[in-house]
Amino acid sequence: MKTEIQFISDLHLTWDKPEITQRFLQFLGSRATKAHALYILGDLFDAWVGDDDFSPPNPKIREALKRLSESGTQIYFQQGNRDFLLGDRFCSDTGVALIHDPFVIDLFGVPTLLMHGDLLCTDDLPYQEFRSKSRSPEWQRNVLSKPLFVRLLAARWYRLRSFFHKRKKSQEIMDVNQDTVVRTMLEYHCLRLIHGHTHRPDIHNFEVEGKSAQRYVLSAWTKDKGDVLVWDENGYRIEAV
Repeated sequence: MKTEIQFISDLHLTWDKPEITQRFLQFLGSRATKAHALYILGDLFDAWVGDDDFSPPNPKIREALKRLSESGTQIYFQQGNRDFLLGDRFCSDTGVALIHDPFVIDLFGVPTLLMHGDLLCTDDLPYQEFRSKSRSPEWQRNVLSKPLFVRLLAARWYRLRSFFHKRKKSQEIMDVNQDTVVRTMLEYHCLRLIHGHTHRPDIHNFEVEGKSAQRYVLSAWTKDKGDVLVWDENGYRIEAV
């Protein structure tokens, strides 16, 4: 019986990063099959312009996810800031279940808060304003009504603009706000938080109202390596992929 739970985020899959795509496909066909559940906490794709996009590497990813879900591993997906337009058709094609952000699970008896992580970066006010707007049904319907080639061109332009905007921002602004972290954990009654987004893998120990708390930050995958956070009844470990 499979019992372990796996967590990954921030693979940023795209046609021009074939090494990461190949590593992820190998992971889905081997290591991930040992998991009872796999949680993908956002930014699986570098850009997702709609479920009608079947340009590479999307078809292979869909097929591999479907095989994994049919093998008995439950796959949960939390939308990130790059793939928040991923929707019901993708889930139907792959067997993946969308979960809200934030989302609480029982992780071997401990309430654990799962987030992509961008909601915690409250010092980045322009991004938070865009995030609020882009999550509205009206905004998304307007974007998805455009022809696919227009959306693909727009995604490339946004990627380029995002690259230059990030160069102008300090690392502190793009990291989580600790007060927001504590406030969010209190709101959801959790002393354990797992998230990605910041590309700053670490395990942070701190206190929430005098109680010990932990924040596990998942790593981003690169062409050279990837990590998966694995949890079982004996605790956690971080495995290189």
